[in-house]
Amino acid sequence: MRFFLRRLAFYAFAVWVALTLNFLLPRLMPGDPIGGVLQRLSPSQIQSNPGIIKTYQALLGGGHHSIWHDYVVYLHRVVHFDFGVSTSNYPAHVSEVIGRVLPYSIFLVGVAFILAFLLGTGIGMIAAWRRGGGFDTVVVPVFMALSAFPAFFTGLIGVYFLGLKLHWFPIQHAYDSGLVPGFDWAFLSSAFRHSQLPILIIVAAFTGGWVLNMRTVMINTMGEDYVAMAHAKGLRDRRVMTRYAGRNAILPPLNGFAAQFASAVGGLVFIEYVFSYPGAGLTLQQAALGNDYPLTQGLLVVFALCVIAANFFMDLLNLVLDPRVRAG
Repeated sequence: MRFFLRRLAFYAFAVWVALTLNFLLPRLMPGDPIGGVLQRLSPSQIQSNPGIIKTYQALLGGGHHSIWHDYVVYLHRVVHFDFGVSTSNYPAHVSEVIGRVLPYSIFLVGVAFILAFLLGTGIGMIAAWRRGGGFDTVVVPVFMALSAFPAFFTGLIGVYFLGLKLHWFPIQHAYDSGLVPGFDWAFLSSAFRHSQLPILIIVAAFTGGWVLNMRTVMINTMGEDYVAMAHAKGLRDRRVMTRYAGRNAILPPLNGFAAQFASAVGGLVFIEYVFSYPGAGLTLQQAALGNDYPLTQGLLVVFALCVIAANFFMDLLNLVLDPRVRAG
């Protein structure tokens, strides 16, 4: 319980730091962010939203109030997820835009990263158990070579060969044109079809890291006394590999899950750009290039919260799986 409360306090502090940095970012940038935002709005658009200038002043700076007053107002608006109106998607609010694009990215990264973790730890376990064999000699270097390339480069190779040449996968957008997003079979099947190649690219980019990590830890674990004792009892190799060596070897790679997830979220911009996939990463790139500061700020908050939430979840999982953590 003490461990849980300490971690909860730590992540509450991390959320506060992320929100504060997001508050300071537009104020430290050269130029006038609020002026750039208002330049993209016509006089009629400003007149139809009387409070829009005050909202942007609280979020981005400007006005005659002190920075502390703006900070308090900013935190109040963030708690209510009010980042104003997106200038590149006018008149939609930032929260509406994020709610529309975020599910695509959550599905893309969530499915791909879980597959990469399961595949990488499984391959690393088998490669370590049969070290020096054909599986270890061939499969491990292949995945290491794939992970050595940047994800966007692997994505371009996949688009060219698997999409344009072989026509195995769609190469752009999240669903077929003419479909309306909804919970019907036509849309869901099309969305799943369009996500297959991006998921495959993310899996190829991150599996190698899990393979190498799990293989290294597994080799060290195989020399422990309890593994030798399991062999001496005459237990089957598969049970010793999974229940004794693998169960303990998976804890260090599991602790690195959140850090790898953070890098995957950071690389999401490039993956979605390659495939013109309308998720949060592509939206962030377009918002930043279009000087849509409210949408950029809102998406940065969401990305930061996703990474913090992933770290917190992995700490809780580690608390359940590792008795040493509970004892401490």
